[in-house]
Amino acid sequence: MDKVNAIGRRKAAVARVYLTEGNGQITINKRPLDNYFPSSILQYVVKQPLNTLQVDGKYDIMAHLDGGGYKGQAEALRLAISRALVKINPEDKPALRAEGFMTRDPRAVERKKPGQPKARKRFQFSKR
Repeated sequence: MDKVNAIGRRKAAVARVYLTEGNGQITINKRPLDNYFPSSILQYVVKQPLNTLQVDGKYDIMAHLDGGGYKGQAEALRLAISRALVKINPEDKPALRAEGFMTRDPRAVERKKPGQPKARKRFQFSKR
């Protein structure tokens, strides 16, 4: 098996993932997973697709993360890993879709409108 690559996005975060057969090493921006995401919850989020398919120690993952916050980055990485696993074995797609790992969360920051301080907030109204 060659390198399988995939991309995942969430809010402003972008994750580019390269999957190869190995022993379960996850490297993010040249740092190990537990160093990049100290929170055990975010480590769990990243490993969810691997745990769902019981392939936790089967693939080495090298990821490049860019933009967004730590939660958005973790969820972008989860989507990218799911997409890469489906490229390897298309029969896994229904199981990952049932868990909601194949859906790109479309929510993003609403743009600021002119004449307002923020997207929805208005300047204070003055009657006189």
